[in-house]
Amino acid sequence: MGELSAAIDHLAIEDVSQIPRGELVEQLLELHWQMARLQAQIARRTGVRLP
Repeated sequence: MGELSAAIDHLAIEDVSQIPRGELVEQLLELHWQMARLQAQIARRTGVRLP
């Protein structure tokens, strides 16, 4: 989880106004893909019943 947190922190400090438009589009697509993967993992863990 630390690596995930660090990756988000890295994204938060970027100046998005300095990212070229084409690269920004690619990043947005990748972020949406990764967000869907993260949501799937949250759903998996939400469904786990603890003893």
